[in-house]
Amino acid sequence: MALKVAAIQMNTKDNKEQNLNKAISLVDQSAEEEPDLVVLPEYFSYLGPDGEKYPNSEDIPGPTINALAAKARQHSFYLLAGSILETVPDQGKCYNTSVLLDPKGEILCLYRKIHLFDVEIPGGVLFRESQTIVSGREKVIAETEFGKWGLSICIDLRYPELYRYLAKEGAWMILAPSAFSLYTGKDHWEVLLRARAIENYVYLVAPGQIGTHPPHYRTYGNSMIVDPWGTVLSRAPDVEGIITAYLDKQRVDHIRSQMPSPFTST
Repeated sequence: MALKVAAIQMNTKDNKEQNLNKAISLVDQSAEEEPDLVVLPEYFSYLGPDGEKYPNSEDIPGPTINALAAKARQHSFYLLAGSILETVPDQGKCYNTSVLLDPKGEILCLYRKIHLFDVEIPGGVLFRESQTIVSGREKVIAETEFGKWGLSICIDLRYPELYRYLAKEGAWMILAPSAFSLYTGKDHWEVLLRARAIENYVYLVAPGQIGTHPPHYRTYGNSMIVDPWGTVLSRAPDVEGIITAYLDKQRVDHIRSQMPSPFTST
């Protein structure tokens, strides 16, 4: 059974209310394509100064997830809240958390980003996610009527062992909402997506952030949907918007049956 996916590319700023309104508008627009799954990018509800992350965090469920749950229920599709800032009590920090909602608006599962983006490249990018974000610990696979989906976020792409685990546990599609930096994205984003898809024979759905974000962060965009052969099925231009593609689990099964498979070896 083919699955139609819509991936949303955004330029999120530091006004949470405006960001949520924009996300909801794009989710409503995506409904016109009649998808089975809609995926928002990482940090879709807030992407701004580190000092304002905790004040913009919330519990799950909370106002942001409740608003998106109503949309999943209204349109009867799965909806991945790419990631929001989830309050970590008594720490003054947050989790960077993806929340998958089912077509009834119920929380199916959530994934707290395991690998954090701490990087300092002279003349390039400076970002220390660990100053404000607490690392998650659990790998997550969603059980759906369409089969198993793996969850990941952004820099997880650089850790192939996570993707191998998700694939070996039965995931035929992996979601990778991101806010990949411009500096690294121009050289690594497509390479990593296609590599993870090829080496695990899975579809990758990777909506991203595009443009500039306060105070001085720049993201690469180029949201993509990649098939298990490494073919880019859909790629976003350098603007906010929606890309779609049909995904077929039988294609995953077919490729895995023909190629040397890490899933049957001992």
